[in-house]
Amino acid sequence: MSALMWFRRDLRLADNPALLDAVAAGDGQVCGLFVLDPALWDAAGDPRRDHLISSLKRLRDAMDGKLVVRRGDPATVVPELATELGVESVHVAADFGPYGGRRDEAVEKALDCPLVATGSPYAVAPGRVLNGSGRSYQVFTPYFRAWLDHGWRQPADAPGKVEWIGKRSDALPEAADVEDAGEAAAREHWQDWLETVAAYDDERDRPDLDSTSRMSVPLKYGEIHPRTMLADLARLRSKGAEAYRRELAWREFCADLLARNPEAAWKPLRPEFEKMAYDEPGDDFTAWCEGRTGYPIVDAGMRQLAESGFMHNRVRMVVASFLVKDLHIHWKYGARWFMRRLRDGDLASNSLNWQWVAGCGADASPYFRIFNPTTQGKKFDPDGSYVRRWIPELAEVQGKAVHEPWLLDDDLGYPEPIVDHAEARQESLRRYDAIK
Repeated sequence: MSALMWFRRDLRLADNPALLDAVAAGDGQVCGLFVLDPALWDAAGDPRRDHLISSLKRLRDAMDGKLVVRRGDPATVVPELATELGVESVHVAADFGPYGGRRDEAVEKALDCPLVATGSPYAVAPGRVLNGSGRSYQVFTPYFRAWLDHGWRQPADAPGKVEWIGKRSDALPEAADVEDAGEAAAREHWQDWLETVAAYDDERDRPDLDSTSRMSVPLKYGEIHPRTMLADLARLRSKGAEAYRRELAWREFCADLLARNPEAAWKPLRPEFEKMAYDEPGDDFTAWCEGRTGYPIVDAGMRQLAESGFMHNRVRMVVASFLVKDLHIHWKYGARWFMRRLRDGDLASNSLNWQWVAGCGADASPYFRIFNPTTQGKKFDPDGSYVRRWIPELAEVQGKAVHEPWLLDDDLGYPEPIVDHAEARQESLRRYDAIK
């Protein structure tokens, strides 16, 4: 007897309850499968593809080289392999995303054996945290309190001896090697970063210090489980650890919102924003994508994204506000650009955080909170080192002057601002007043 473990967003062996169930069901004999699904692969940009392939290689190595990779529609691939193996069960971690739910329903219908879902990519699965009326929360703070009260299990043990079953496997696509991909690298990085978590609350908004954990990437691919991270944080007593735990809860709040409102991937949660007047993407959108807006903190963030597949969280908020409220372009275009360029591109976190900035989501930032990109740059990159790191044209400009290059006499080869922020802000407020 054997069992089939279908890996998805859980590319690890430790703290993986679905894998433990598969090992138990198969008396230690397990075939591990990953499906290269065209619906997901084609929608991903190179940063996500590169990380995924590198992570799969690390997982394959940890499984004695016997990870089975097959390309195609999971509703065809998974039942075919299950029949080939003669397994009595297929094991997965539950997927609460819009596409994942539809996919799993199709696979379950096509299988001749049960599809067993155990665990999820979250410490507390979507739909578990409810208010006194049995309804889901729309505001984060009460959600966070209830999330803490609900609690979560301790990390699951790693499986004992597993006899991995090898079968025909398709070749992995060519991709750039990502050195920090995989379960071992994720755990090592996490343990290293924990030594600095005490400073997180004070430094997390400073892109020049780069003090964030960068754990959004291994969380995206399930190279580590948030339950593992929360267990480590529980042993610490600092404002930094508390602030980081709150960020993990915000990730789960976004997942909960999307699970209940699948249309929120690209549509506003607040229906009145359907009437908001937006401009069609054009030259200004191209300038935003390419980091040529003339606002240094915005351009530094977009160039960091283009070159590294990552952007500091504070800067993500600034560039998002600039697109929506200075350029008056619908947030969905920015969200799609991010999903193509981010290595940590996660649909729930991405779309719901864009909605937060755009003022149209649950517990959203008020629409009239419009970031001034110059002020944001001066406050969170006070000596300009982040801007200089990513904008070579401004590398010789010292101090805060780097945030207002239009005031300098020198011809730096850096573009003039494409909009006047004060005027753009007034226009944004005018459009908001029209839908109130």
